Amino acid sequence: MTDSPISTADERWLATMWPFVHEQLPPSPGRILEIGCGPLGGFVPALRSHGYDAVGADPQAPQGADYHRTEFERHRVTAPVDVIVACTSLHHVADLYEVVDRMADALTPGGVLVVVEWARERFDEVTARWCFARLAADGEPGWLHRHRNRWSESGESWDASFQAWAQAERLHTGQELERALRTRFDTRLLARRPYFFPALDGVTDADEQAAVDAGHIQATGIRYVGQLKAVTG
Repeated sequence: MTDSPISTADERWLATMWPFVHEQLPPSPGRILEIGCGPLGGFVPALRSHGYDAVGADPQAPQGADYHRTEFERHRVTAPVDVIVACTSLHHVADLYEVVDRMADALTPGGVLVVVEWARERFDEVTARWCFARLAADGEPGWLHRHRNRWSESGESWDASFQAWAQAERLHTGQELERALRTRFDTRLLARRPYFFPALDGVTDADEQAAVDAGHIQATGIRYVGQLKAVTG
């Protein structure tokens, strides 16, 4: 987002995703709501610096007038927005179809939804081993470290260990996300892209894409752009 050094995985992620998000937006000004902006504020600072009237909703959002510290399901949208951005915030919601309906109802006619998500069903053992071999040996353990350790301690196969975790967390698959989004949005873009690189040691988005292109790992990231379906009848 800025020219300052990227020091955390979350900052690397936001910096890498920002060009994709930005290129999907209509010209500023416009009203934008980001769902699940997180403690760093997500894309809201960058959106506002580019002239958009942007706010974020997340229980862990920063303090300030540009943020609502609540879940999207409990956030009251007082005026329709032109764009909704949801970055890794949909795969763990309780009622996926309710959230999709709420997003659709919050948009202006013809409004745009930009989603960056994870197809967790594509996180197979080969991909997991590739990731685990590229984890930093020192520093603060991240989410992939926890998956590696959980698998090692379980004594189970990767599929059994990972699926038990995903089911306990009640995570939606990428296929479920795409199916739900199609109920209210016309798909403008759907692509598989890298997902793990911010949590890996010295691995870039391009490095992970090269491994995907070579057939070494699965592309588990989802890039989706949809337009609100017109009301008929």
